[in-house]
Amino acid sequence: MAQQKVVLKVLTMTDEKTKQKAIEAVADIYGVDSIAADLKEQKVTVIGDMDTVAVAKKLKKIGKVDIVSVGPAKEEKKEEKKEEKKEEKKEEKKEEKKEEKKEEKKEEKKEEKK
Repeated sequence: MAQQKVVLKVLTMTDEKTKQKAIEAVADIYGVDSIAADLKEQKVTVIGDMDTVAVAKKLKKIGKVDIVSVGPAKEEKKEEKKEEKKEEKKEEKKEEKKEEKKEEKKEEKKEEKK
């Protein structure tokens, strides 16, 4: 199995105690590499080489669980890098255009002086 990212919404996770219980429950599962819990959005993000169903079953013991997303863990990082590169290229093109316009204006001023 490849690394995957599972995002689950635990509707009963409203305080630090239930958040800690959710983290501890998921930590027992074989193959889990990292766990992130967001109390405000009631979401638990689990990354690793584990069984998604096992994660959902463990969290069901704590409360109602909705699976938000399941997907590969590394692809999202690649997409973010691609987006960043695209933005950098756009910025570079804008800067080049600005420089070209400045050079054209300088050339026009020189021609006007002659």
